[in-house]
Amino acid sequence: MKQYINWMIKGLAMGAADIVPGVSGGTLAFILGIYERFLNALTSFNLQAFHLLRRGRIRSFWHHIDGAFLCCLFGGILISIASLASIVTHFLEHRPVPLWALFNGLIIAALPWLLKPIQFTVWRSLLLCFGVILALSISFLAPVQTEPMPWMFFLAGFIAICAMILPGISGSFLLLLMGMYAPIVAAVSNAQLAVLGLFATGCVLGLLIFSRVLTALLKRFHDGMLAMLCGVVIGALYRIWPWQLDDQPTSPGAYAAANGHTDLLLALVFFVLGALMIQGLMKLETMLGGSPAKEVETAENLR
Repeated sequence: MKQYINWMIKGLAMGAADIVPGVSGGTLAFILGIYERFLNALTSFNLQAFHLLRRGRIRSFWHHIDGAFLCCLFGGILISIASLASIVTHFLEHRPVPLWALFNGLIIAALPWLLKPIQFTVWRSLLLCFGVILALSISFLAPVQTEPMPWMFFLAGFIAICAMILPGISGSFLLLLMGMYAPIVAAVSNAQLAVLGLFATGCVLGLLIFSRVLTALLKRFHDGMLAMLCGVVIGALYRIWPWQLDDQPTSPGAYAAANGHTDLLLALVFFVLGALMIQGLMKLETMLGGSPAKEVETAENLR
């Protein structure tokens, strides 16, 4: 029961991150030590799972896909999105600085935990730098405006879900870059089921394909991939710098000139709150008997 609560809390954290353009739920999964287990669970939806389900072996199917873990995680994500979307939207519109500062605190406080287990070599250090450059390159891209065709909703779903499971890269931000964020939000608001069906199909296909690619890379080049993913997370900090004008980072002084305030004190409070939150989640992990290594080992045993 304690483990289920642990997974649910981590799902809540991932859901809160996914709401914010520029922050990835995959980042939180990576920070909280469930990333590899999450990928392993996604890749377990294969022919073996289909055969178990077709033969009516429901219990074996449930264990094969790590069903309890996925249900708790996705349950937490959905609850978080449903309950926090309006709060996060309010902060984004009226007080974005403390919100970005909160996620900065979360990520920066987690970096020592992420980097500690990696045995760095010259090659892995280069991969870390490549990850930083990759994230920065995406951050410098400018959004496009386009009239979307039906096939673009499928492609948007495919690309966005790949980004959402990749630490440091926000699926919501990529939708903004593709000019698809507003059309998809409008489709949700207007209950355009055909359009949402195309988007969901792209999401499912992207999830099944890209999770397998990442899992294969992690198995073959484990520490190298972790180094690159850490680099992507570090590079993503540029995108979520608290003080932004026209979606571009700026100085607190320039922000104050444009908005009449810096929210500096509030930003510091939220930064510390974010750092304390990640420390609290790590201690909760220890109290509930979990660890990143144990999560990966358990996922492999279930396979």
